[in-house]
Amino acid sequence: MTGIEASTQLFSEAATLMFVGMGFVFVFLSLLIIVIRIFITPLAKRFPDAIPQTKKMPNNTEDSAVIAAITVAVNQYRKKHQ
Repeated sequence: MTGIEASTQLFSEAATLMFVGMGFVFVFLSLLIIVIRIFITPLAKRFPDAIPQTKKMPNNTEDSAVIAAITVAVNQYRKKHQ
């Protein structure tokens, strides 16, 4: 066998091994996703996520004054640094 034939055979074997490995990983990850979905679905129905309670903030005049002051400061900064 010459050097070129040996190189060609090595590259052919390397490509075959690469594609077989990539195929194996693809099949394994696909099966993993399917198995996880199969096991998660009944658990999600049995233990649903709790809906977080939203807290209503009291409408204080102090908070409104602070928000207004921040808004004015930001607007002044933007006008100054255009």
